[in-house]
Amino acid sequence: MNPAMWISKTGVQAQDAKLQAIANNLANVNTAGFKRDRAVFTDLFYQVEQQPGAPRDANTSSPTGVQLGNGTRLVGTQKVFSNGSLQSTGQSLDVAVVGSGFLQVTMPNGDIGYTRAGQLQLNAEGRLVNAQGLPLRPEITVPANATAISIGDNGAVSATLPGAAAPQELGQLTLASFMNPAGLRALGDNLYQETPASGAPTEGTPGEEAFGKLKQGALEGSNVQVVEEMVDMIAAQRTYEMNTKVLTAADNMLQYLAQAAR
Repeated sequence: MNPAMWISKTGVQAQDAKLQAIANNLANVNTAGFKRDRAVFTDLFYQVEQQPGAPRDANTSSPTGVQLGNGTRLVGTQKVFSNGSLQSTGQSLDVAVVGSGFLQVTMPNGDIGYTRAGQLQLNAEGRLVNAQGLPLRPEITVPANATAISIGDNGAVSATLPGAAAPQELGQLTLASFMNPAGLRALGDNLYQETPASGAPTEGTPGEEAFGKLKQGALEGSNVQVVEEMVDMIAAQRTYEMNTKVLTAADNMLQYLAQAAR
């Protein structure tokens, strides 16, 4: 096989992977708390026919050598955890994380999940849960006769009860942060899971140290920028086309050689 055909094949595969990441970003442009994906590529090993600096004769040496590349490959995908824009909803149970940190929920298997989506609700027992019905950690239960719920910037949750002069404090929301949030495992449903790459979580109170604050009545929107994604999509499409043209050119060259050898 002509090496150019193999190299252009790796280029086609790389652009296909990049287009898949772009498609997922655009599909989630309206998903609260979504963080865009970025495909990361690296070049493959090189076929070294002459080492840089290798002697050519008694008095000269090669300044660059002869190193022929063998294409590219997808080395990873990276979640970009920049903040999305705040969207005011006016819903008392909606909460946005302004800054760094993740809300924590208990998943069905007992593990802890981490999320930036603050679309909170009350279940049948009056516990605060996320949009998928998973209870928050620490658990907070709201009395059935509560007339209003308040969530402070520092995560303090309180409720107004009939006949009470002052709101009753129900609990404290905390946030978790990671040394390398890009190393979290994306589970879907706006959830992430700790991995060895992310490091262990550090739990703290919103607004303290490096943790962000909470904003009631708002949601963090997706950090996907549609115009940037469209530009990346066009560039990926053009690069894909160029790689297929290299495939065609290499095939035509092989056909020419085969005909000339007859």
